[in-house]
Amino acid sequence: MADAKILATIQRTDTEQLQISVSEYRGKSYFNLRIYYTTDDGATWLPTKKGVTFAPDQLDILSEAIEEAKKEFMAEAEE
Repeated sequence: MADAKILATIQRTDTEQLQISVSEYRGKSYFNLRIYYTTDDGATWLPTKKGVTFAPDQLDILSEAIEEAKKEFMAEAEE
């Protein structure tokens, strides 16, 4: 996928991070969650096969699931 725009990065370990990005591939736009790794102390981050890609019309489903998860975690925190 070309022309990725990174929206957020979540550090998992010193050598692994989750990159959240949007990109275009063959004229279509996608939302990506992918694990990247480094072997040179973070100078270069390379993608792994671990990840998932969403089409724009799937983002509402993903957003609703995230909101539901947030409610679940808030309810657990109140117990």
